[in-house]
Order: sequence, then structure tokens, then C-alpha cells
Amino acid sequence: MKFLITAGPTREPLDAVRYLSNRSSGKMGYAIAAAALEEKHQVTLISGPVALADPLGAKVIRVTTGNEMFEAASAQIGACDVFVMCAAVCDYKPAHYSAGKMKKHDEPFALALEPTRDILASLTSVKHDCFVVGFAAETQDLAVNATRKLREKNCDLLVANDVSHADLGMESDENELMIFLPNDEPRKVARGKKTELARTLLKIILNARENCLTKKT
Repeated sequence: MKFLITAGPTREPLDAVRYLSNRSSGKMGYAIAAAALEEKHQVTLISGPVALADPLGAKVIRVTTGNEMFEAASAQIGACDVFVMCAAVCDYKPAHYSAGKMKKHDEPFALALEPTRDILASLTSVKHDCFVVGFAAETQDLAVNATRKLREKNCDLLVANDVSHADLGMESDENELMIFLPNDEPRKVARGKKTELARTLLKIILNARENCLTKKT
């Protein structure tokens, strides 16, 4: 089976030396890629800037900005069976880019921002044949926000996690997950190492995909 997985953060440049980004380490996405490879699946991994070694056997496409990630995913999604959008894409980018380094001044500085492309919504709004897995990193109202994202982003399955804890989720080796499926009760995957959670999540994804295919036939 062919997996397309995105992982890590994106960076949106402000000037020649500065950028907007987030705390995503990429560990969860890389762990999912490794788990899929362990089960002999084919993996294409689109990765933002991370300090992680490439999963052995994966085709790795490195990107920096959200637009680059969208272009890479758009080019690959037609050939995959399962699309896992695990990357933490910046929601905003600077409205203006300075080719040189912006100098510091004593007076306050206001930065104009504009929204970035919603990669997941853009890719799922057109006809596709793959099973789509979305991710939602939340700090409050996790179930409400995850359920809405599952519906609005046309996902077949959505993985949500609470990132309000300093020792869990972003930048951590551990995570705790909630799994959301259409017309089903949420399922909790207890706290554990991301490498182990990825193996559990892979089984859940493949089982949900099989059920989805059965219903369609």
C-alpha cells in the first residue's frame, strides 16, 4: 500500500534571516512513516525543516514553506492509497517579505500577517481516491474542534491531541491521542512513546480504511 505522509513544521520567511514557524518536531509524522515501512508499505514523506534522520526506505521530499508543502503533496496525492496530513503548517505568513535583514528600531513594530493556504482542505476539496487522515493540535475544546475539522476538511479519520502540556505532544517523545471517525464515538489512545503510538495508529488507520472500502462496495 502507498502512504503519503507530511511531517514537521513549515517556515514562512519575514526577511533574509527571520521566519515564522511553530514548535513541531516532526517526530509523530516520522514515527508513522517508520511504522508503515516496518509493515512493508511504500512511503513518501514530505517533511518540513526537522532535526531527524530520514526513515530508512522512505522517499523523502524536503520543503520549507506551506506553499512548497502544498505543491509537493498535490503532485503526490494521486498515486497514494492513504494520505496522512500530520504536518503542523503555519496558519499565517508575513504579508510582506524583505530581501535584506530588517533593522531593529527603538519604536514598536507591527507585523502584518495573512492566512496561508489550508493544505488539507485544498487537497480534499477535489476528487481523490485515497483515505485521508487529518491531525488537529488543540489547547482547548478538543472534541468540538476535532469534530468540526473532521467534517470541514473532508477527512475519513482525524487524530487530535492536546498540546497544552509542556511534556506531551510538540517537542516531546510522547503523545496522547484521540481518534475521531464519522458516525462513531471518539477513541482514546493512551499516553505513550510516539514510536509505539504510531504502530497502534497505523492499525487503526488500516482497519478504518478497510471498513470504509467495505461500505462503498
